[in-house]
Amino acid sequence: MNFVFFQKVVPVTCRWRSTQANVYEETLFNVPETKVTTLSNGMRVATEDSGSPTCTVGLCIDAGSRWENKQNNGTAHFLEHMTFKGTDRRSESDIDLEVENLGAQLNANTSREQTFYFAKCFSQDMPKAVDLISDIVQNSKITEENVEKERGVICREMQEVNYDMREVVMDYLHTVAYEGTPLGFTILGPSENVNTISRSDLVNFRNTHYKPQRMVLAASGGVNHDNLVKMAEQYFSGSTAAPSFDIPTIEPCRFTGMSVIERNDDMPLAHVMVAMESVGWNNPDNIALHVASIIMGNWNRSYVGGTNLNGLAAFCAAENICHSYESFMSTYSDTGLWGAYFITDRFNIRDTLHAVQQEWMRLCTQVTDVEVERAKNKLKTSYLLQLDGTTPVFEDIGRQMLNYGRRIPLAEFEQRVNAVDANLVKEVCNRYIYDKGPAVAAVGPTEDLPDYNNILAGNYWLRV
Repeated sequence: MNFVFFQKVVPVTCRWRSTQANVYEETLFNVPETKVTTLSNGMRVATEDSGSPTCTVGLCIDAGSRWENKQNNGTAHFLEHMTFKGTDRRSESDIDLEVENLGAQLNANTSREQTFYFAKCFSQDMPKAVDLISDIVQNSKITEENVEKERGVICREMQEVNYDMREVVMDYLHTVAYEGTPLGFTILGPSENVNTISRSDLVNFRNTHYKPQRMVLAASGGVNHDNLVKMAEQYFSGSTAAPSFDIPTIEPCRFTGMSVIERNDDMPLAHVMVAMESVGWNNPDNIALHVASIIMGNWNRSYVGGTNLNGLAAFCAAENICHSYESFMSTYSDTGLWGAYFITDRFNIRDTLHAVQQEWMRLCTQVTDVEVERAKNKLKTSYLLQLDGTTPVFEDIGRQMLNYGRRIPLAEFEQRVNAVDANLVKEVCNRYIYDKGPAVAAVGPTEDLPDYNNILAGNYWLRV
């Protein structure tokens, strides 16, 4: 008996697609809602429930080194260290043991404008994490003995930071960009301050800035918003709202175009940063400047490719004038820095700087729609990739709540990015880059670095 088998022939043009697949635009509207509740004392609770078996929960506080003065610079970071040294309910070892028993991670970080305390744990353990965080932030015992012990820890941390040349040059850049203002301070503070900050300085800073109106209890992952609101009312009800006149206000920081150069011919490479003043979080030009920064891009010698790269990266690959470069944009509440950081040898500093500034001038005059579209796609992709995990989402919630007073929906962010075109990029770059005085910081064998007036001249093209 002969059997005949029939096989369905599928045309090569047929595309298999899951019925559950969504187009990109649809997914922007399907992300979990960010729910926000304001307590009677002014504290805000913000959550995003993704249904994950884990969560990240913590306090985001509007307090950092920008709220310090020359005498107590370093206090915010010092206080972050002291928060984990024990309370009346928990000793330092009790805190460590409790975190270990939960299989959780407890961490904190201090920036120039904000301080975050947070824990990553199983969703079912969130009440224990909130109890722990509220206790250590509000009730930490700041003893003279622990203060003296922690000085050595912070001094060792400062030594480690000094080996990170990018951090060193970035601190120098802030010093000259915002000379004489709190944004010019380092986060860790100078060593003389670390050795003299007292218990009273730490207590005063906490009592002044750790106010409920300046706090956001944020959570992401498997979280229930209503339950977290009840926890906030339970654990933070003792934090009474401060009178409006008692809430510190941030002072504007003026930008100064200057340069600082630490020449060290024993170093094999020079580390150079050049930046202009940009804008704060709420300025509508923020997105266009981000797009311009992405067009500038980044490159290092480990990258594969050459002529297939774009713009400045292709030139650096072809001419081999530097070891690496990157564009950066540091944004604060009312100002920011937009610029480039490059590492090169002593013989190519001038050529690398010239190439960077030529690319800046091209952004101001000749950027194309193709480049802008490519950069917009990369900006949207990188932003979504940064939200991969409960901790990045927690940080994004806290940062946006403190900076904007709300969390911007992804669909709105998409619309803002889509509104940028080549003409807008050129207009914004002309406003903040063209013929503007930069701040310059450099460390290493910098003999061939042009003087400040020549660098300033590089931000100008004679146009007829």
